[in-house]
Amino acid sequence: MTKTKKPASFPSPDLVRAVLKGHSGLGLAFAALLYLVCLTGAIAVFANEFYRWENPGAERMEGISGDAVQAAYREAMARAEGAVEHVLILMPSEDRPWPTLRVDAEDGTRTTWIANSAGRITGELRESWTHFLTRLHINLHLPQNWGIFIVGLSGVALLSSLISGLLAHPRIFRDAFHLRLGGSRRLQEADLHNRLGVWALPFHLTVSLTGALLGLSTVIIGAIGLAVFQGDTAKVYAIFTPPHPAEDTRPAPPIDLRPLFADLGERAPGGRISYLIVEHPAEQGAAAMFEVESGTSRIANSDVYAFDRAGTLYYEQRAAQNNVGQQILGSLGPLHFGWFGGGVVKVAYALLGLGLTYLAAGGVNIWLARRRDKGRPAPGWERVWAATVWGQPVALACAAIASVLSVSANLPIWTWAGISLAALGAAAVFSPNDLRRIGRAGSGALLIVLAMGHSIMLGTDDGMALIVDASLVLIGLGLLAISVRWRKAAPAMIQVA
Repeated sequence: MTKTKKPASFPSPDLVRAVLKGHSGLGLAFAALLYLVCLTGAIAVFANEFYRWENPGAERMEGISGDAVQAAYREAMARAEGAVEHVLILMPSEDRPWPTLRVDAEDGTRTTWIANSAGRITGELRESWTHFLTRLHINLHLPQNWGIFIVGLSGVALLSSLISGLLAHPRIFRDAFHLRLGGSRRLQEADLHNRLGVWALPFHLTVSLTGALLGLSTVIIGAIGLAVFQGDTAKVYAIFTPPHPAEDTRPAPPIDLRPLFADLGERAPGGRISYLIVEHPAEQGAAAMFEVESGTSRIANSDVYAFDRAGTLYYEQRAAQNNVGQQILGSLGPLHFGWFGGGVVKVAYALLGLGLTYLAAGGVNIWLARRRDKGRPAPGWERVWAATVWGQPVALACAAIASVLSVSANLPIWTWAGISLAALGAAAVFSPNDLRRIGRAGSGALLIVLAMGHSIMLGTDDGMALIVDASLVLIGLGLLAISVRWRKAAPAMIQVA
């Protein structure tokens, strides 16, 4: 009697081992970058709330008239030194209930003003912390093209790690709710790492894919241009963006926005203007582009209208008529940051983002613990990684304190960089447990100091500022409590996290 040959399993053990090795290597290669990008991304979800936290004294409003916008725009133009290239006007919204006017001069300088409901400029926008945070997430404060490209690569690495992690653990879905608690801490870490990876997999895939597309958009457009338009990327951009008006550099008075607001009132009655961009406002070739919410349920739900100086509509694009590329492009940002469903979605994105941050850190923890279990510990790397993981919350909290003390855009950057280097230097002196304990306690104390200092120096006239300060205090107290509890439990535990 012949024996039936047992069918080969898929994936095969050899494939699983190879993919697991690649998964570990990829995670280790990008570990610090992924951790920083994920951590700052989880916090940057609340960018608009931080704008309000930094500007609690700004007059809040539900809307502003075209006449008031015109007055604020003319005053902002009058305050500009030298020729103005663009003026970006953000209209009041639920997230940011006051208008801002950003004036981009031709010499590269940029100033953003806040206006009141009467159209008077009330002062410059405080944005040193929010700008620092969002730029750190988007381009690491490197030269923009290089920084965005590197962050885009981290999105590719994260997406690849997720896919390889699924292939390397064939039972990961079957064991989705299996946690080995009370035994080896390494096994607990591994189970929690795998469970978080499965439970929030749709979020992880969405964030990593959109981050990769946003970061590598220039490369993607260049590739499309080479493949379809003989290298002419301008034709690719023309598919997604409005055309520029006919160029005419002759000087002229700033373009009048009031008739354009009146025209839009007839074309899109009841539509809420999100923002408008005025190009070359003091030239004959001036033009203004308006983005108006269409009221549809689409994530990319904005209609676009562009007018020349004479008030002639030369471009119109309705959200309902967007091609697939325009729909995808318009949805990438909201999907990546969670800016499409109100406060509940933002809180969910922040919590899921912290889970993704834990995945980035936990993978290295598991690798270090596995080495220790095999008798090949790497104490130096354990100290460096503990300093990296807990040095960043301390560095970010110090950068936020610096932004409260000064409006300088550079002070938070240098503060963050200095504290980050100091944390790495501390790895040469302290043990991993001490670094973790100091990091937790230091972060908690600094967050409480930040909240108290902000309420004293800038006030809490805006209810959102009060909510942010209260949240900082609660998080700070939680970190202090964990630090105290961990210190008491440390002598009786084997620390590998």
